[in-house]
Amino acid sequence: MLGTKPKIAVAVSGQGRTLRNFLEGNFPFEVGAVISSSPKAKANTLATENGLPLFVADFGQVDALTLNTWLLTHAIKWVALAGFLKPFPALPSFQNHVINIHPSLLPRYGGHGMYGMRVHDAVLTAQEAESGATVHFVNEHYDEGSIIAQAKTNIQGLATAAAVADHIFALECKLYPEVISRLIQNKLPLSEGRTWHFEKD
Repeated sequence: MLGTKPKIAVAVSGQGRTLRNFLEGNFPFEVGAVISSSPKAKANTLATENGLPLFVADFGQVDALTLNTWLLTHAIKWVALAGFLKPFPALPSFQNHVINIHPSLLPRYGGHGMYGMRVHDAVLTAQEAESGATVHFVNEHYDEGSIIAQAKTNIQGLATAAAVADHIFALECKLYPEVISRLIQNKLPLSEGRTWHFEKD
């Protein structure tokens, strides 16, 4: 059908704040499915309320081909991890089409166990003047896939990890949909090893 937007699947483990941001915004893509690593994730309710197909599984045991087939059945073009805390399987039909956003300027403050408030605590402990968010391709290692885009922001004057988290999440809400939009329009990546730097204003 003419005018149909490309569909993405959003992979979640928690509340689904990024999922909500995608659903409420006007972007050149639409959320077509949700993947969840936990039957208790609040994001599952958000998916159900919006009539979205929902794939819930133990990602220590999930069969990659089953998930791959499920995504193709729902005409998914890209997978966007959003607070997804488990290793994501390699899917044969989605090579270089699975991305993640991390709440720091990778490669700093990334890797196994570095998520959520742990990241922001580490940034504050190091007395960084800047932090930000990074969008990268997903591979078999946490936060080590090729970087696609980054956004920096000044965090001086923010005294708590919660304050930094709120500030960075507001930045993510602009960065992530913009990067996905550019990916589906073949405007990113710019070249091998080259990072697009997002200007928030």
